[in-house]
Amino acid sequence: MAEAVESPGDRGTASPRPLMRDLKAVGKKFMHVLYPRKSNTLLRDWDLWGPLILCVTLALMLQRGSVDSEKDGGPQFAEVFVIVWFGAVTITLNSKLLGGNISFFQSLCVLGYCILPLTVAMLICRLVLLADPGPINFMVRLFVVIVMFTWSIVASTAFLADSQPPNRKALAVYPVFLFYFVISWMILTFTPQ
Repeated sequence: MAEAVESPGDRGTASPRPLMRDLKAVGKKFMHVLYPRKSNTLLRDWDLWGPLILCVTLALMLQRGSVDSEKDGGPQFAEVFVIVWFGAVTITLNSKLLGGNISFFQSLCVLGYCILPLTVAMLICRLVLLADPGPINFMVRLFVVIVMFTWSIVASTAFLADSQPPNRKALAVYPVFLFYFVISWMILTFTPQ
């Protein structure tokens, strides 16, 4: 008895191929951020899946442990989400107003993927916070956040620098610095309840 073979275009079938293709693409972009070099791959094949995953992960890790989290002073999920996306949109608009030759979604893609080092910093800081609090604990977290902050800046400027006119690169990089600084500050000042 011969089995029926479904073609990839059949409606109603769940094919893992597009999902695996997208996951591989996200993984390749993560590798571009982990090993920053001047490359147009991240710009050419933009997507917003990786930035969405990173933003949701970061927002979930920045949640406090208490049930009534309105009283603990920490950022809520929506606040982190809005800060990340509003910041990325603002930087993208700034880039376009400065005469950059990068599309809106390409810039959002790069800025979102370059949150990866800060998400790793948040994971490390949560693990460090499991130890006894003290000055050594804070110094370790400060070191991790500074290294990952620098990594995010270097990775994003490696992709975005060539899209700006030479005389306006500093004006384009400064908001990127502020954007990642705010996220880094939220990570550094996080303390679980």
